[in-house]
Amino acid sequence: MTRRLEQQIAFLNEADKLKSINRATTLCDGTRAENSAEHSWHLTLYALVLADQAGPDVDITRVIKMLIVHDLVEIDAGDNPIYGTFDQSAVDKQEQAAADRIFGLLPNDLGDDLRAVWEEFEANTTPSARFAKSLDRFQPPIQNLMSNGGSWVEYNVTEDQIARQVGSKIAAGAPGLWAFARTRIAAWFAARNQG
Repeated sequence: MTRRLEQQIAFLNEADKLKSINRATTLCDGTRAENSAEHSWHLTLYALVLADQAGPDVDITRVIKMLIVHDLVEIDAGDNPIYGTFDQSAVDKQEQAAADRIFGLLPNDLGDDLRAVWEEFEANTTPSARFAKSLDRFQPPIQNLMSNGGSWVEYNVTEDQIARQVGSKIAAGAPGLWAFARTRIAAWFAARNQG
């Protein structure tokens, strides 16, 4: 029992490092970049509050598990902003190695379970994973809208880029959320282009 508890605590202590991984997206008030731990927490709240936007085959408890662990690999691999330039295959390899190490800190049964949840999120093929991925893509535009463009301004993002890179993933698991966001994104770009 002591060994198991030591492994669990070691994992939890390691997970604390996620608080030091800054993301491109700012807080809603625009005062600073959010960190990946804040992002993961916020997404679990999104899942609880927006559960009515999920399809009938979505297990919200599983979605919450996915969202709380989905970015743990960033402890080793870092955050790669969706509008940044990076080699996706290299990132995938880094993230797989990070998952091996981080989930490997846990007792085998628990590590295997959480790794499977992470893999399901990454594969994005189940209804629960599609909804979780939709929320992961929905939250940053909402924060960018609240912070007067946030990372869109920094990365010189166009409305078409948002639709291609983010909109399709939101619509796949939560079409109502994409309809909501798309209207507000279009209004933001229209106002910016008039200015």
